[in-house]
Amino acid sequence: MKAGCTIIVFARAPLAGRAKTRLAARIGADAAARLQARLARHALVTARRAARGAVELHGTPGGRHALFRGWAARYRVRLRTQRGGDLGERMQRALAGALRTSRTAVLIGSDCPVLVPADLRRAARLLAAACDVVVAPAQDGGYALIGARRMRAPLFRGITWGGDSVCRDTAANARALGLRWRTLRTVWDVDRPEDLDRLPAVRLRR
Repeated sequence: MKAGCTIIVFARAPLAGRAKTRLAARIGADAAARLQARLARHALVTARRAARGAVELHGTPGGRHALFRGWAARYRVRLRTQRGGDLGERMQRALAGALRTSRTAVLIGSDCPVLVPADLRRAARLLAAACDVVVAPAQDGGYALIGARRMRAPLFRGITWGGDSVCRDTAANARALGLRWRTLRTVWDVDRPEDLDRLPAVRLRR
């Protein structure tokens, strides 16, 4: 019998020069890496507090960074490595993998500190009520959360990742596939230098 809902956290390892590179132009590579670590841990704690089932941390590049291993033990999460070419293929593989053992799956990134456990729980409830796909749109045109009850590989095809039409194009794919689609509240993420100005209003877990 399948479990309830698996929550997946996608996170980039906090390596200076490879994490939050767009922010590094303003705050430096080391500070950007430290911020990445704080954002990733914040997302993981949010997932753990929302979870009624398993939580998985999918890292890149590789899932065995020392911080990831420590968090896996502390927060009782499963460590995975992101697999696939572009972001769409990596998300499809992660969600499809979780759906082999769980009835539903919710995936979040580590860029959105304003997501709260209630957002993740609402996504899980919508999926349990027979919705096929749920997203939390981001102000930049992407999304900070995507959940699925059914996963079809074409859902993520033909999308320009990082562009301002990611959410719109994913919704169009879902409709073409006959998937029932719902949206949560719109949120903002931390990806560009100007996003740093909003961070003081958010209490990141240290």
